[in-house]
Amino acid sequence: MSTHLLAIDLGAESGRGVLGAFERERLVCREIHRFPNGGVRILEREYWDIFRIAAEVKVAVGKAVEAASGERLASIGVDSWAVDFGLVGRSGELIGGVHHYRDSRTEGVMERVFSVVPAAEIYRLTGVQFLPFNTIYQLVALKEAEPRLLAAADTLLMVGELITYFLTGERVAEFTNATTTQLFEADAKRWSERLFTALDLPREIMPAVVPAGTRVGPLLRAVAEETGAHGAAVVLPAVHDTGSAVAAVPGEGENWAYISSGTWSLVGLELPEAILTEESRSLNISNEGGVFGTYRFLKNVMGLWLIQECRRAWQREGYDEDYAALARLAQEAEPLVAHIDPDDPRFFRPGEMPARILAYLKERGQPLPASRGALVRCILESLALKYRYVLEQLQKASGRSVDVIHIVGGGARNELLNQMTADATGCTVIAGPYEATAVGNLIVQGIGLGLIEDLKAARALVRRSFPVATYAPQRSAAWDEAYARFCELIQGRAVES
Repeated sequence: MSTHLLAIDLGAESGRGVLGAFERERLVCREIHRFPNGGVRILEREYWDIFRIAAEVKVAVGKAVEAASGERLASIGVDSWAVDFGLVGRSGELIGGVHHYRDSRTEGVMERVFSVVPAAEIYRLTGVQFLPFNTIYQLVALKEAEPRLLAAADTLLMVGELITYFLTGERVAEFTNATTTQLFEADAKRWSERLFTALDLPREIMPAVVPAGTRVGPLLRAVAEETGAHGAAVVLPAVHDTGSAVAAVPGEGENWAYISSGTWSLVGLELPEAILTEESRSLNISNEGGVFGTYRFLKNVMGLWLIQECRRAWQREGYDEDYAALARLAQEAEPLVAHIDPDDPRFFRPGEMPARILAYLKERGQPLPASRGALVRCILESLALKYRYVLEQLQKASGRSVDVIHIVGGGARNELLNQMTADATGCTVIAGPYEATAVGNLIVQGIGLGLIEDLKAARALVRRSFPVATYAPQRSAAWDEAYARFCELIQGRAVES
């Protein structure tokens, strides 16, 4: 009988269940359930519909049992986006809503935190990139707005671990996800007593931190009966979805970088230890926990969110091209005309993205795109140029050189962006696996169950199991000239201490 594993992969735009099975020294995957996801706006606040997500997860488990056709469903693992959390009360029930990281409640909080604990000290402790929606700032915002709610909490669980709690009744924090909170000390590998005390946050609500691959327990009896998944264990993958995606990167040696490409682009290196230098802080580089003794030295770059939001705006106007059609229109547009900084704060919030991009270009005296294809090309080229900019920072701060960029995730299907990335950076780009997050989730479960020896063996399994596409750089002076203009465009952005 084949051994089946189920990856529950929760993304900001959609969630899915992917069933994996080991067949003739290969990992074979098939998606058995997908559902839309996204924020829900209630009374000027942005939330996640966490109970609907939990219901869809149980549907996925039931479909996995059916798809396994009587063979063994050995385990289930849940990964998700980072930073957002729910609070569990003393009765074991969820209290309050689960806020979306794009909610405006954290505006100005980061600066108020810096007045209590300087940014330089926070970075020396945690090594995490300063982003206004990090868990630390969400918690401070909650304390300021709803102190009684925080006082009533017994346990804080990040989204992935919250869904795991709904399945098992067990409350834990997984290492890769804990490190994204900016409340976890990178060197000491523990929750930071200094930060909790200084910010008057309740340290006691933070659960024990365990590594990826930990077996949490069986399904609750009610869940097993509802889904039919009797005997299935729940095993923690890298619960942070980027951690799972990077686990599946089929890299060899050291001179490679990765881009986990989707709603966000996570651009980084895999290192054995965190780098907590003043240089890496000044460049706002994040040190996030990886699987099995690694760290992800990376930066968040606004990703295909920009195109997703443009498409939503165009749909409201009656234009309903899919992403492939938009890429074709971009291919036909004139190259290297105008560019944006994808990480400009105005692009963070949802709504009216084409108008915001046009306003940005107009303010800076750049030519305005004359068509939807030209605007999409502007976005894609800007992403490729930002990847080069970030990779140069990562190499400078780490001392590593990069010859190959592995692009994984759904965005790796964008052939035009892949080629642009090769052309902009001068590196060979290898795209795939496209389902990297689910694949990484499955292989870490496999290591946790003893079905795969270690991470090296898991990556060899990935190389045997999934095709990749290779893009050789086609260098030109035009890209270097565009990059020089791009650097001038974004020069001077830094986090103040």
